[in-house]
Amino acid sequence: MAVVAQKRSKHLPTADITPGAHERLVFIDFRCLFLGELKRTDLISRFGIGTAAATRDIALYRKELGGRIDLDPVSKSYRPAKQFTAKFEHDVERVLTALSRGFGESQSSRTRALLLCETPPELCTPRIEVLAPITRAIYRKSPVSIRYSSFSSGELTREIVPFALANNGVRWHVRAFDRLRQQFIDFVLTRIHEANDKESSPVEEHELPEHDFEWGRMLELELVPHPKETRPEIVAMDYKMKDGVLKVRVRAALASYLLRQWIVDCSPTHSLIGPEYRLWLRNTPTLYGVANAHLAPGYVASSS
Repeated sequence: MAVVAQKRSKHLPTADITPGAHERLVFIDFRCLFLGELKRTDLISRFGIGTAAATRDIALYRKELGGRIDLDPVSKSYRPAKQFTAKFEHDVERVLTALSRGFGESQSSRTRALLLCETPPELCTPRIEVLAPITRAIYRKSPVSIRYSSFSSGELTREIVPFALANNGVRWHVRAFDRLRQQFIDFVLTRIHEANDKESSPVEEHELPEHDFEWGRMLELELVPHPKETRPEIVAMDYKMKDGVLKVRVRAALASYLLRQWIVDCSPTHSLIGPEYRLWLRNTPTLYGVANAHLAPGYVASSS
């Protein structure tokens, strides 16, 4: 993760700032906001710059951006002043990733977690030798040959035209046009035995992602506290609901994955029983026609 801020500071003179310097300023802002201190050695070890460059970056943050940080002469670290406010807008998901996993794509020790943080292990991670040909094919917009195992067909070799990766909360999929079945479907990456580039095979017009109706169709899911809840206001707080409802826009191809991951009761009469069901899909008919709607907890086509 190289950058944890969504937008530049409005106070930053963008004309004379390089992308590298901008990233370092974001890092200074991040450390001061979420860890409460910054040392020059943090910049030096993170970005491989010299002491003089680190000093210039801190001065730029303090003077040009008006960053309210003060030097503690004892610890030789900069700490937020009482009037401190962040100079960049930080994306919460990226911040949590940085805190729990560290910065950057390198394999050095500086990518370790910044705070003690426990996250569940990934149960279904694809092999690099499978992932790499798939991502190359997505980037190059070219076909790939895969040897794939499914519950319905067993092990088969097929050609696909992949265009996107998707995570359903448990495992990674690749969205692709399947030349064997002549339709767009999801393939589980861990079920691919091997993948080989097929750049010499041209991609046909009907295999392009703009013809994937399920991918292009956007749904608006209306999630509300489950009617069985005696304290619905707490559920509303957990999910930052507005007026008691959380409206989520999602691709039709991914809607059932999200509803399954969030354990949403999708039965028309909110009939699923169990403490895990905190949410109910109020507008269940919106799933009508979705190919994998059966994966949504409690959903039945007859409800639409």
